[in-house]
Amino acid sequence: MTKFIAAAVQMDSQDDKMANLAAAEGYIREAAARGARLVVLPESMNYIGRDMAQEAEAIPGGPTFQRLSGLARELDLWLEAGSIYESNPEDPARPFNTTFLICPDGTMAAKYAKLHPFDVVLPNGVTSRESDRVCPGKKLTVAETDLGKVGLGICYDIRFGEMFRIMALEGAKLFAVPANFTVNTGKDHWEVLLRARAIENECYVIAPNQMGKKPRFTAYGNSLMVDPWGTVIARASDKPGVITAEIDLDYVTKVRQSTFTLDNRRPDVYQLRKL
Repeated sequence: MTKFIAAAVQMDSQDDKMANLAAAEGYIREAAARGARLVVLPESMNYIGRDMAQEAEAIPGGPTFQRLSGLARELDLWLEAGSIYESNPEDPARPFNTTFLICPDGTMAAKYAKLHPFDVVLPNGVTSRESDRVCPGKKLTVAETDLGKVGLGICYDIRFGEMFRIMALEGAKLFAVPANFTVNTGKDHWEVLLRARAIENECYVIAPNQMGKKPRFTAYGNSLMVDPWGTVIARASDKPGVITAEIDLDYVTKVRQSTFTLDNRRPDVYQLRKL
């Protein structure tokens, strides 16, 4: 399938898991009604609060997975679950921040644990030490689907261009990047980073973001979908909701055959080491 409709869901998730899941289900059903074959939810879609370890679940098998699996099967679509906190038996106090992709038959196609925790000291004095609360993942994930290969990332990962270049070289033509990006950084960096990753890898980028006030910061919203030329093809309003756009994988090929960014690299001079 070279053309299909994709959807990004912008949410204002809080610390009521059942309410968050009910909201997500409504948005997923709306996206399906609008013809979406792939739906991508934002980071921390089912819970944003201070008890991440307590709210962590098994993937697959946990209640959030089961609910989303049933929806993907019922609606016959690919569902990228944004991210949830995944139980970590080796370090229970630090769960993984994990996204997973569900097939239309309800089974799990792939999962990915966020590699880069959000550890920053911003100019306005805001600090974050996500690594104190979340265990980083250890591998990249490019998911095989009947829509094409999808590279998975989460939020702060978008700042690490080498990660996305490796996934493009492994065949990804689309990146799904669920996020909980802050207002402080988002107003200056969010769109620039997403368009840069799209342009330099000649890939589509689907980036649903959280919005609204959270325990540690305010989320930026402005969920985006970007094409391989770097054009923003869908943008969310300042409210929760669904945005959709057509994904045309033949257009990826067309762009790659015009600028040759991947072909004209010089790995004889510089190399990327796979993580």
